Amino acid sequence: MSFWRRKKREAELYEEVRSHLEMAKRERVERGDTAKDAERAARREFGNIELVKDVTRGAWGWRWLEEFVEDARYGLRRMRKSPGFTAIAVLTLALGIGANSAIFSLVNGILLSSLPYVNPEQLVRLTGAYPKGAIVAMREQVNTMDVGAYDEGQELNLTGFGQPVRLTGTLVSAELFSILGARPELGRTFYPGEDVPGQDNFVILSHALWEQRFGSDATILGRSIELGGVSRQVIGVMPADFRFPSTKTQVWIPLHNDPRNAVNFWAGDFMPGIGRLRPGSTMQQAQTEIRMFQSHVGALFPWPMPASWNANASVVRLQNGMVAEVRARLLILLGAVALVLMIACSNVANLTLSRAATREKEISIRSALGAGRQRITRQLLTESVLQALFGGLLGLAFAKEGLILLKAVLPADTPRLDEVRMDWHVLVFTGTLATLTGIVFGLAPALHSARAALTEALKSGGRGTAVSVSQRLRRSLAIAQVALAVLLVIAAGLMIRSFWALSHVNPGFRAEHVLTARITPNESFCSDPMRCLAFYRNVVDQAQAFPGTSGVALVNTLPLGGRVSKRSLDVENYDLPPGEDSPLFWLNVVTPEYFRVMGISLLSGRGFTDSDVSGAPVAVVTAETARRFWPNQSAIGKHIRLLDDKDWRTVVGVIPDVRAYDLQRNAPEWIGGTAYVPYNATATLEDRRIPSEMTIAIRTASDDSEIAMMLRNSVAALNHEVPVSEVKTMNAVVSEAVATPASTTALLAVFAALALVLGTIGIYGVLSFLVSNRTREIGVRMALGAQRGDVLRSVMGEGAKLSLAGIALGMAGAFAVMRVLSGELYGVGATDPLTFCGVAILVAFVALVACYVPARRAMRVDPVVALRYE
Repeated sequence: MSFWRRKKREAELYEEVRSHLEMAKRERVERGDTAKDAERAARREFGNIELVKDVTRGAWGWRWLEEFVEDARYGLRRMRKSPGFTAIAVLTLALGIGANSAIFSLVNGILLSSLPYVNPEQLVRLTGAYPKGAIVAMREQVNTMDVGAYDEGQELNLTGFGQPVRLTGTLVSAELFSILGARPELGRTFYPGEDVPGQDNFVILSHALWEQRFGSDATILGRSIELGGVSRQVIGVMPADFRFPSTKTQVWIPLHNDPRNAVNFWAGDFMPGIGRLRPGSTMQQAQTEIRMFQSHVGALFPWPMPASWNANASVVRLQNGMVAEVRARLLILLGAVALVLMIACSNVANLTLSRAATREKEISIRSALGAGRQRITRQLLTESVLQALFGGLLGLAFAKEGLILLKAVLPADTPRLDEVRMDWHVLVFTGTLATLTGIVFGLAPALHSARAALTEALKSGGRGTAVSVSQRLRRSLAIAQVALAVLLVIAAGLMIRSFWALSHVNPGFRAEHVLTARITPNESFCSDPMRCLAFYRNVVDQAQAFPGTSGVALVNTLPLGGRVSKRSLDVENYDLPPGEDSPLFWLNVVTPEYFRVMGISLLSGRGFTDSDVSGAPVAVVTAETARRFWPNQSAIGKHIRLLDDKDWRTVVGVIPDVRAYDLQRNAPEWIGGTAYVPYNATATLEDRRIPSEMTIAIRTASDDSEIAMMLRNSVAALNHEVPVSEVKTMNAVVSEAVATPASTTALLAVFAALALVLGTIGIYGVLSFLVSNRTREIGVRMALGAQRGDVLRSVMGEGAKLSLAGIALGMAGAFAVMRVLSGELYGVGATDPLTFCGVAILVAFVALVACYVPARRAMRVDPVVALRYE
């Protein structure tokens, strides 16, 4: 490589030039010239020695690398000579690049990184949900892929190993681990067929549970543990990095596929399916086959299925299916930080233009000495890229700390959040981004400086043109900064208004001073309804005796608790739409005190009494349910009936709508209504059993931690195998319900504030430069009689023009693109006029404040001093 032999080549070149000059000199001396005249003539004949050397070096190759090193060295010297400018530019870029790197770390870890399974590109997810029977049929009939299923969020009690604990498990088909290509750390996974009755009493532990509960004891393999009252043999422990389908899963249990139990086999929990494409199969073929299967699977059910069920069934990449809910939010945040970086680039470009005005002489001299426009541009771009690379290095430090903050701010249930880290992808992204940033913010100033470096820039007549071009460019950059800032502030404003509306939604209950906890005996314990009722009656009686307690109640599904208890109901005299079955209700089972404890008022009728526990069947419905099924009528006295029940239930009360599913909705779209029934031994729920899992709600003014401890002790004294979990206040439950919009809103607000500050600095910088260039003009005008107020209005007017142009451009852009936020908004439109007008006024005010400082400086120009200086 000739580059690495540079010193030797330089020595050879020097010797060759010297020899040539000596030879020419000797020839002239021999012809009679003096030594001095001969040397002068030889040099004149040879020409520009350095130019000849430069041309020769160009023929060697790698000259571009040598020139780059020279440019880099010179750029570093320039940065050392201007520490203030360098610090401001590097810090500004570091903020923009660091924010982008932090958000990209999230996007890379959640959206882009491959799933940690064997050949993840072959893994697919079936859209829609299927019961066990449909999954078994699909496994037998589909040829393009191997199919499995999982049912996440199952909860079981682990007993016999110290204090009972509630575990979160996932029911899986026996083939699921082989489909994923996942291998255990210890033991084995399920064999095919180990999800049928009599062969499914096995369990696989997560690595975390194995460490925390069993002390990493390898002898646990082959031993039996009690889960949910069922003895299951531990056959495997998964690696620490296996977290399918989420980090919540602590145990994996085989599905119980029993075709003899038609209700459970065809009407149990509907599950998502996953598959692995077989060799030679494509996504298109799999999608076509799933649609064909969906067209006839309804005929396999023991009862008619609505035509709308899984009507749009298809197949998507497993990775896309797992992160579909967070994709939009992450891309919005990535777009926001990209705008911040663009504003930062504009800011640094303005700074660079200001600096270029002080380097015109230097650059013009270099041009006069033979440096071409391309060479000057390359030098200036190298300096810009060096600044950006230093900004990138500092930005990585910001990104590392920012990523820690982001992971703390985002909801813990964000898919794949635990897999997010700063890996080599982020380093490559940051390096590439820094390089491109240096080129982007340095290109316009470099081209301008190179153009101004022509020899006429040394003349007084050429200065006006150069300054004019510089000012137009600076004004354009300032307008762009304000426009981008307006765009981001409007987005943040919409999110803030949406979050405000969401956080002030009336949930239909009073969350203050209510402590809740889940009490979860095994289902086998409640197979005897009277024993279960007696247990809960004792729990309530003891809780009522706690100090400061003013009411205690039980409910099977707590509002905003993330669980839905669904049941099909008949409604008396209600005509079903053609092709639809009995409407699906959200069925809440409560004790009589529930409405009072939760602060739920009555709109009409009455609540439950103690006599309703053993008397005639009754129910309470919500206002939305009453309006749907009995429009323009009173719901009191109407009747509903749970499917398979003999007796009708009389509606005795109507309560306001309760935001039970989330703060945006009372219930999911597929729920037709909401009803409450008393908790008693005659409640005819699924399999004619009463709920075994209940949530206790205690209205108290006492210390929550003391009440929680007393509750745990009381339950343990009644039954030491019953765990008490999810102890939290209703205020905490409501806060968790707004965690996702709160995190997105907070991050957008931070980015918007940063954008507004940078945009304000841009306006200030332009006007400061304008005032410095107009010092002589202002001095002349004031000497001729102009008042200070006239100068103030002139400068403020210039700033107002830039600000208004940026605001108008930003509002137009926001009006065009804010619809991408519509899916994240609640209670406010994507083009909300109040938000748009409010942001315009805010940005205009901030921009005018930024204009006032240089305007005041212009007012104080002393005409005598200004003219003497010029």
